[in-house]
Amino acid sequence: MPTFFRDLGHALEWRAKGETLRVETWGPDAVRVRAVAGGDLLDGLPGALLPEPPELPAAPVVTLGEHSATLVNGALTVRIDAGTEGRLTPDLPAAGGQLTFLRTADGSELLAEEPHHFWWPGPRLHTATGNGYHRLEQRFRAYDGERLFGLGQHTHGMLDQKGAVVELVQRNGEVTIPYLVSSRGYGLLWNSPAIGRVELAATGTRWVADSARQIDYWVTAGEPAGVLGRYADATGHAPVLPEWAAGFWQCKLRYRTQDELLEVAREYKRRGLPLDVIVCDFFHWTHLGDWRFDPAEWPDPQAMVDELTAMGVRLMVSVWPSVSPASDNFHTMGDRGLLIGTEYGPLAHADWPDKGLGAYSAQVAFYDATSPEARTYVWDRLRDNYLAYGVKVFWLDACEPELKPGHPANLRYHAGPGLEVGNLYPRENARMVWDGMHAAGESEVVTLNRSSWAGAQRYGAALWSGDIATTFASLRTQIAAGLNVMMSGIPWWTTDIGGFHGGHPDDPDYRELLVRWFQYGAFCPLFRLHGFRGPGQVLEPAMTGLPNEVWSYGEEAYGILRGYLLLRERLRPYLMEQMRTAAERGLPPMRPLFVDFPADGASWAVADSFLCGPDLLVAPVVEAGAREREVYLPAGARWTDAWTGQAYEGGTIATVAAPLERIPLFLRDGAQLPIAEES
Repeated sequence: MPTFFRDLGHALEWRAKGETLRVETWGPDAVRVRAVAGGDLLDGLPGALLPEPPELPAAPVVTLGEHSATLVNGALTVRIDAGTEGRLTPDLPAAGGQLTFLRTADGSELLAEEPHHFWWPGPRLHTATGNGYHRLEQRFRAYDGERLFGLGQHTHGMLDQKGAVVELVQRNGEVTIPYLVSSRGYGLLWNSPAIGRVELAATGTRWVADSARQIDYWVTAGEPAGVLGRYADATGHAPVLPEWAAGFWQCKLRYRTQDELLEVAREYKRRGLPLDVIVCDFFHWTHLGDWRFDPAEWPDPQAMVDELTAMGVRLMVSVWPSVSPASDNFHTMGDRGLLIGTEYGPLAHADWPDKGLGAYSAQVAFYDATSPEARTYVWDRLRDNYLAYGVKVFWLDACEPELKPGHPANLRYHAGPGLEVGNLYPRENARMVWDGMHAAGESEVVTLNRSSWAGAQRYGAALWSGDIATTFASLRTQIAAGLNVMMSGIPWWTTDIGGFHGGHPDDPDYRELLVRWFQYGAFCPLFRLHGFRGPGQVLEPAMTGLPNEVWSYGEEAYGILRGYLLLRERLRPYLMEQMRTAAERGLPPMRPLFVDFPADGASWAVADSFLCGPDLLVAPVVEAGAREREVYLPAGARWTDAWTGQAYEGGTIATVAAPLERIPLFLRDGAQLPIAEES
């Protein structure tokens, strides 16, 4: 019996050629794979998986053979091949220790590692970078016709990401969540926050960590809905979205004063329009890193919150991780080691405007969100300066963090070197508020984040798509980006309705875009109007934009936007049902058609429409001047135009009218939803 296979009961291990490889059960129909160059596996490294795996309905079965060994866990079987069968020499080849993932039911191949070359390297490569760290590569076979979804949020506009090269790094609008769902019937989590990339080429898939200590990934088998559910079991379920958060959020860059913000909220109420959240954006503070209202512009936060509360409106406050040298907290945090360090150079990581500096910028640092002590320090300021007034909703902006220059190799975090743990930051930043709110006795936690990482959903972290363009092309990109976020296990997501950079309220062309985007936004998990309207934008503490309320775009647009505000209200019971499903089953409220119709091959290729829950198909209009569009209706259901009542068989393409006031909507199998306003 070869000595390089070991049966550990719950796991199968291979030790050979200076490498330790372990395949262990990690929830039903799922395994965790770890590999290290020499020695024992490393426990306690940062990752996305919960500390303990989900329980198994039945014990796994491990079988050792002369040339291979297998582990069977429900629907998933994993085989390790020694590569010795049929060889004339006893030496292990490059393929020695190669993994193949199989469907237990029929033994067919789901996914397999693949060596780069018959001689060297093998499917896993550990290239030393010094001091026990390695450039890690993990290679898998490519399959004709495979489609791949997830990986967080990206601006390339692709729903199916087969053929893409995606950097594993956090940037404004580019969000790394290293989880893929395959049309072949598996999901794969790259369980490492290391900086790197994934290449989804026709010749093979390659995951790369630029500098880390251990390969670590998780695989599960099944249809998309089941794969998403098991991912939530393994990385944490989102809580149920609070009902107020399913309403309308009003925002612009920016309301400069307390009076200006309150007047907008009052106008919503005077007009009888629904409003659940209004946002106090950046530069409301005295200095970056003070985390408190500037009394010159926000003189009575308690009175402001009290008035908003009486109107049924919550105040969301922008919280940045940046700490200016002018802040009262800068030197204390630096002395206590609570700021992100560097390998070379000073603490400062970005230049940013701050009050009192005139035309100059401050060299700001960032608090270290991977440090428990630093998270506690920042939360204590949020508690004393915001929560004390009743502010319970936080906008965690610029939480990549937004470095200038973006050199993660120079960063030193509490959790480890920047190259090894850099993608972790936004999740731990959200954890800061989650832990703090719960410690304060608050059970409803919602943060809006500009970046994210795997597992952030368990901390009540919503994601939005960052500072995006105000064009129809940008709107088209958002549909694919949002659906891939849903396939990455983050069920709370939104965009800046209308885009962020620019857009003039008096421009007829922009008004059309705003209307179409608003219609789309009404069916996103979160419904939020935001943007920096107008030309000549200047980044400074006194900055503001043109009006950005629903009445700011003329009477025709206002009538349409008002109608979709009221439609969202009518749909809130249905939306909350989807939010409960997301929390319980990991099934996102907004999802690609193939999640509900995996047997319909055509549905896997649809990137311009989606399902809002099981019963409503949404087909946004994303072309300027378009007044009709084609919509693919999945096979396996009968569909009814929610506006006209016309019925269609599934598996067909319908060409439907889409006047400016109408977004095409279809109801599944006779579902009854209050789309049309009651007469």
